[in-house]
Amino acid sequence: MLDVRRLRLLVELSDRGTLSAVAEALSYSPSSVSQQLSQLEREAGVPLLVQVGRRVQLTAQAQVLVGHARAVLDRLEEAESEVARSLTAVGGTVRIAVFQSAAHAVVPQALTLLRTEHPALRVEVTEREPDVGLFEVSARDFDLVIAEQYPGHTRAHREELDRVHLVADTIRLALPPHPASRGVAAADHSLRAAASAMPWVLEPAGTASRDWAEQLCRDAGFEPDVRFETADLMAHIRLIRSGNAVGLLPDLVWAGQAPSVTLVDLPGQPEREVFTSTRHAAATRPAVAACRDALARAAHATATPSAR
Repeated sequence: MLDVRRLRLLVELSDRGTLSAVAEALSYSPSSVSQQLSQLEREAGVPLLVQVGRRVQLTAQAQVLVGHARAVLDRLEEAESEVARSLTAVGGTVRIAVFQSAAHAVVPQALTLLRTEHPALRVEVTEREPDVGLFEVSARDFDLVIAEQYPGHTRAHREELDRVHLVADTIRLALPPHPASRGVAAADHSLRAAASAMPWVLEPAGTASRDWAEQLCRDAGFEPDVRFETADLMAHIRLIRSGNAVGLLPDLVWAGQAPSVTLVDLPGQPEREVFTSTRHAAATRPAVAACRDALARAAHATATPSAR
């Protein structure tokens, strides 16, 4: 009979691409991973790996086995969920991957709810960029991810993951608190006026938020003068508040508090979608469902003031 733990290593290799990446993800040594996969080859009775340069590739037989192994791992996870549903208390550990502004705005209140309602539940939260978090949930490094999607952008579809809407997060033009004293005409809080008066702070090149922001500016007829580039939205707020930049901020960054910069509605009032994803096999697990429920209530309670 094929060993399930070795089958998981084969799935990990299919997902991560190299033996060293599998070893790092699972806290094994590369030689141990290699030995376990060699043993799986003997159990299967067919070659599973071929050496190509300095890397290994899965054979056609290995790809067949990976498909069945994924189904086996899903069924085991479903079995664990069904056992957990038979219990009266929600417990265990849920590992959540989350991007920064959701961690700032939604997660603390959700954790407070969970601590009160499910004291036996342990929740571990790690900051991850959405693309990384989605991959790592798929690879079973995390149980749940909070991710985002900007208008006009779609993320790669992962058929093993579900998707549940959490909140629609309005994005606004952010100016210093007293724009008239910093070169932005008080009567003209437009993208073009901001562009002509001040430098911009945006997220790093290649991110969905940066691509969306640059396209928004180009649609308005200009190229933003990006002098500050950081994924830390708290840094964005400080640069804008101090009068050193303008930018685009989603409402969640305020976590229900009064904004400390001047916010201006953009044409069409664009929104990014914030959503959660987990493996279909884990979606019915009571601990995951409890976390999703708490996150939904926390997101609903985070009402951002609309002062502009």
